[in-house]
Amino acid sequence: MSETFRVLVSDALEEGGLRILKQEPQMEVEVQPAITPQELKQVIGKYHAIIIRSRTQLTKDILEGANRLKVIGRAGAGVDNVDLDAATKKGVIVMNTPEGNTISTCEHTMSLLLALARNIPQADASVRRGEWKRSSFMGTELHGKVLGIVGLGRIGREVANRAKAFGMRVIANDPFIAKESVRQLGIEFVELETLYSTSDFITLHVPGTGATQNMINQKTISKMKKGVCLINCARGTLMDEQAVCEALESGHVRGVALDVYEKEPPKESPLLKFKQVVLTPHLGAATQEAQENVASAVAKQVVDVLLERGIRNAVNMPSLDFETLRFLKPWLVLAERIGSMHTQLFGGGVRDVSVRYGGDLTNLQIEPLTIATVKGLLEPICGESVNYVNAKSIAAERGITVSESKTTQTEDFTTFMAVEISVNQHKNLIMGTLFGNRDPRIVRINEFFLDMIPKGDVLVIHNEDQPGVVGTVGGILGKSKINIAEMSLGRVNKGTKTFAMTVLNLDETVPPAVLKELKAFRPIMDAKVIKF
Repeated sequence: MSETFRVLVSDALEEGGLRILKQEPQMEVEVQPAITPQELKQVIGKYHAIIIRSRTQLTKDILEGANRLKVIGRAGAGVDNVDLDAATKKGVIVMNTPEGNTISTCEHTMSLLLALARNIPQADASVRRGEWKRSSFMGTELHGKVLGIVGLGRIGREVANRAKAFGMRVIANDPFIAKESVRQLGIEFVELETLYSTSDFITLHVPGTGATQNMINQKTISKMKKGVCLINCARGTLMDEQAVCEALESGHVRGVALDVYEKEPPKESPLLKFKQVVLTPHLGAATQEAQENVASAVAKQVVDVLLERGIRNAVNMPSLDFETLRFLKPWLVLAERIGSMHTQLFGGGVRDVSVRYGGDLTNLQIEPLTIATVKGLLEPICGESVNYVNAKSIAAERGITVSESKTTQTEDFTTFMAVEISVNQHKNLIMGTLFGNRDPRIVRINEFFLDMIPKGDVLVIHNEDQPGVVGTVGGILGKSKINIAEMSLGRVNKGTKTFAMTVLNLDETVPPAVLKELKAFRPIMDAKVIKF
């Protein structure tokens, strides 16, 4: 019988999104758009998924009880109302819908830009008062002016396209986009200080993070051209409102247009007293099209996660489309088992994890495989508390450094992944590949080349290669009624001696007494049981 998933919609969601959820037979949907934080804390433990907008606050306190929760879907771009650290540690995927409101927010930015340039709100208010003061609202043309865009994500790029249509010179800064790709968009890339000193209008399109908090402050404003106009439809934390007010009073900043604020609603903001300030109540995504888009998008994304069809727009783990996930699935199994084998075979004290990929894997998104490796590595230590979402953060907490690389060099296998881990100043290597693009295999453990199936109970024996070892091992296991299902043997010469690694897939578990008897056999240097 298929598993039923309980989904809570705790904010208003358009009918299109609800319809997508309800048409899935495995979804049990509850809509409570007025639920209080206290009520949510009491019931969140019942749900596998929750869909929110900006009203619901998913704090650490609330998420502590979310023991069944698999995914949080945010209908919109910002996830400021979700404690990402708490969600990640609980193993909850957090997703947003960054594309659904792109056009809506872009057009709102342009609306504010035009309103600033032509004093439209002020002129409208004047006419409504019965006035006709045309000379009081002298504006400026956008044509030929310089627009500085801070942040060239989806919204920033759309704003750039429209500004160019108005004949504006567009300059931009974004540290996460290559300069060449910016030039290909017909946009001039400049350093941030140059953008400040050159722009007639500056619009912000960056996320609200510690690095961007109050990026518009007294110091940065002092670097701006006198008479600059500022527009912010991104995050209220980007501007120091008091510093902006001082610049308005001095005339250094000519006008400001805001859709977001330090505190919403901005009932006590000092900006309210300035006539040259245009204010809207967070309307960036407030179009019918945008609301339908994000509602449908978040519903589809949540359903896909719960039904294991793929992960899109996750903010705390890599996103994977269905085709990529289908191709990577056996590799994810292999990666996790390589990590688990490292810990069980070589012990703890891990400091450095290096994952190397070759062949067809170099053309794919490899981060999920690295995360799977770390998950497998930590599971024997942390148990079920480690998952694909929190594996890297737990590793970081333990002081484990994780790195990944791709190689085009020809090695023993066309496509492979090799995991080298430093444990107590010793490096150990395990390499794996797929047979038939489907079946995970361990093909190398340090200097020993093998053909091992990482499944079930596996006995790994390191011994001097002498006559009678395999027979003795078989006898000890047979005496205890332990059947050998598969066997692989690797050998290596070291000076005058030959050493072997014997790997046995077993149908039964090896009791401690049997393992002790095996270790007592003189040619055997070590014997361990690995469980997958």
